[in-house]
Amino acid sequence: MSSNNVVVLDNGAGLIKAGIGGNLDPTAILPNCLARPLSSKKFLHLSDLNATAAFDLTSAAVRRPLDRGYLINPDLQREIWSNLFSNVLKINPSHSSLLLVEPLFNLPSLQRAADELVFEEFGFESLFVADSPSLVHLYEASRSRPSNGVSEQASLVVDCGFSFTHAAPVFQNFTVNYAVKRLDLGGKALTNYLKELVSYRAVNVMDETFIMDDVKEKLCFVSLDVARDLQVARKPGRDNYFRCTYVLPDGVTHTKGFVKDPDEANRCLTSKDGAPKDDMEYPEVTEKAEDRKRVDLTKNEFSLTNERFLVPEMIFRPADLGMNQAGLAECIVRAVNSCHVYLHPVLYESIILTGGSSLFPRFAERLERELRPLVPDDYQVKITTQEDPILGVWRGGSLLASSPDFETMCVTKAEYEELGSARCRRRFFH
Repeated sequence: MSSNNVVVLDNGAGLIKAGIGGNLDPTAILPNCLARPLSSKKFLHLSDLNATAAFDLTSAAVRRPLDRGYLINPDLQREIWSNLFSNVLKINPSHSSLLLVEPLFNLPSLQRAADELVFEEFGFESLFVADSPSLVHLYEASRSRPSNGVSEQASLVVDCGFSFTHAAPVFQNFTVNYAVKRLDLGGKALTNYLKELVSYRAVNVMDETFIMDDVKEKLCFVSLDVARDLQVARKPGRDNYFRCTYVLPDGVTHTKGFVKDPDEANRCLTSKDGAPKDDMEYPEVTEKAEDRKRVDLTKNEFSLTNERFLVPEMIFRPADLGMNQAGLAECIVRAVNSCHVYLHPVLYESIILTGGSSLFPRFAERLERELRPLVPDDYQVKITTQEDPILGVWRGGSLLASSPDFETMCVTKAEYEELGSARCRRRFFH
């Protein structure tokens, strides 16, 4: 089987990454949802909207087939996949194989629903099901160099996804399921928290999912000293080192939001440790305290200060927000301690960060600072962030799909029809 006939589909709860096996990058990266803009009476595919010169997703309603990482609406997923295969990838499923990336610990009923979509609805020739950590390890091990700190035998993959964050040990390309630890926080929860903060302090953005995703990705960062930064963030006006302004779409001159002053927004990222420079000067603040408390609702913009680092802080200190969850560093330690003691030093020396939330500036540095006191002194801690954390899983799948043994690893449509979903799934060790 040629890899040209293998469709690699990383079906994330937030983004779908889809393309042909053997390629470096996917053909399409699309939100795994349908959206209904205010100007439309029906839900539309995001690929259709992106093809439009000017589209406005302000206050758009969103429907997702996956919730908390798991498939809850197969009919909606079928509609999204149908548009993807026919209009975006332009492939014939009956003459193709599918490598599908599924969430860890997927329930048997949801596995059956996915298999029915693949074989009965779309008629793919064959199917292979993989999980994210094993594909990330495969890809990084294939390009490993002595300097990048990734072991070819074992690694600990930290996947900061849309719904969850997983710390998953991988040994010889197999995810050690019994040792996987999960943090019930992901990109969706971070966006929702940012919505709440901005809505409480400035302007109501609770319905602005796409806009607040953009705000989070462009302006949020990880603090290396939260107590210090909270003190700095209390300063008024232009003296506030973290203050920046985001301009909302107005539907006339611009249909997408943007950062008003990128240089102002990035000044807190110019110093190595995130602290303001001693020689930084600002104009004298002349506004009165009562003026600062007023919010001008006629302005199509809002300012951010400590929200910029309090949102990613959820991953490291969820208990501070009232969540009964361990932070990411402790989650990693628990995952490693669940493995054989001989693997401990190897796993700590080969931590791989993937997923969209790992793109926050200073994420890896903060994680290492949190992790180092929890790890025995005679163990090294090495953290590698993937070259492109959003595409890392798909690239691992593309690499696997192009391997000479891939055909023998798949379940064919004939085997599915004869044996059923449950028996076929045993081949994938899930």
